[in-house]
Amino acid sequence: MVNLLKGICGVIDRSNEVVGRGVSWITLLLVAVVFVDVVMRYLFKTSFVFTQELEWHLFAFIFLIGAGYTLLHDGHVRVDIIYQRLGVKGRAWINLIGVIFFLIPGCYLVISTSWKFVGNSFSMLEGSPDPGGIPYRFIVKGTMTVGYVLLLLQGISMGMHALLQILGAETVDEENA
Repeated sequence: MVNLLKGICGVIDRSNEVVGRGVSWITLLLVAVVFVDVVMRYLFKTSFVFTQELEWHLFAFIFLIGAGYTLLHDGHVRVDIIYQRLGVKGRAWINLIGVIFFLIPGCYLVISTSWKFVGNSFSMLEGSPDPGGIPYRFIVKGTMTVGYVLLLLQGISMGMHALLQILGAETVDEENA
């Protein structure tokens, strides 16, 4: 059973690692788009709706799709007044409780409520209401559901890692290897 849990965690962790590394290239693209927008505004006194919308589409994609990767690398904001003073098992208990009572229900809530919203957007191939805007707004809306599924999977992996630590079947060094 322990090996099965470790195997599932490994698949989820590797998947979010690959996704996160891919998202990092989108970050480079966002920097380029913002640079072009700034140059166009200040040197040529012009701006395009498409470029402005592309900025927030890319940002939304990075934020939503990269959330699981951020959780994998413990990069989310945490109020750790108590957490930092605890040992490995104490931290594992907090992680397990947090995953079960907060992360999983929160992700479920967003996934279940966004599903219809995203489905409607895809069914009508929703685009920008602004002239010259991005015609494929439904794609960025789809990243909402996908991003939270990735975050949910990473949360499940985090919870399983915590359970394995509580049971003494995994050490912090094993997890980071």
